[in-house]
Amino acid sequence: MTRLHRADTLLVILGVLLVWQGVFAYAGSTAITAPLATFAYAWGLLAGNFIWPHVGATMLAFAMALAISAVLGVALGVVLGLRRFAGDVAEPLIAAFYTIPKVTLYPVMLLIFGLGLSAKVAFGVIHGTVPVLLFTLTAVKTLPSVYLRTARTMRMPPRDVARHIVLPALVPEIVSGLRVGFALTLLGVIIGEMFASQRGLGFLIINGINSNNVPMTTSVTLIVVVFAVAANGALLALDRQLHHGGRLRT
Repeated sequence: MTRLHRADTLLVILGVLLVWQGVFAYAGSTAITAPLATFAYAWGLLAGNFIWPHVGATMLAFAMALAISAVLGVALGVVLGLRRFAGDVAEPLIAAFYTIPKVTLYPVMLLIFGLGLSAKVAFGVIHGTVPVLLFTLTAVKTLPSVYLRTARTMRMPPRDVARHIVLPALVPEIVSGLRVGFALTLLGVIIGEMFASQRGLGFLIINGINSNNVPMTTSVTLIVVVFAVAANGALLALDRQLHHGGRLRT
């Protein structure tokens, strides 16, 4: 990270803290806690034992949902990308489904999966699969056909075609899709915990809202946001390296 980028990052953080403090000054402690008080409360939570079982429950559901979203999204994206007509028909339908507010599907998901881990994973999957699918589908559709024709001319085995041609072309776009799907999968799991769980960070947030425990709600939200931003930053750095660091599609 260059000095300019670090300065920009610090300015963004400072701006967020100033806005946060302004919202606290306007709304008061009945709606949100001040930044310093929130950081202190969050540190106390992380230093104790109370929050960690909930963190573990959220991370387990999130890891499962993200793995399913990645595998399902990549597999469907490759299949639809290789079958051009099916992909052209399915792509607008998938995009239309993606615009539907997922909260409308929660009653159906609860009826199918009930309460507990399976429901949280399902909520995460319906949020995270579509971005991975669409990015993979686009990557396959835009793969230059001359590469495949050259491979056939050289009589390359299918395994070598997949390893040396298809995979390097798809990886950057898959990582881009995973970066978007990561945040949305986490969001889905957290919301799922609000509706369908008695454990997890989402449960702590909704329980804090119901019991008017503003410090708990604000602090747990801060922990989730910090984790999501840090992970997204790491994936963004990887995304940029794959696209601009010498492993570009040729």
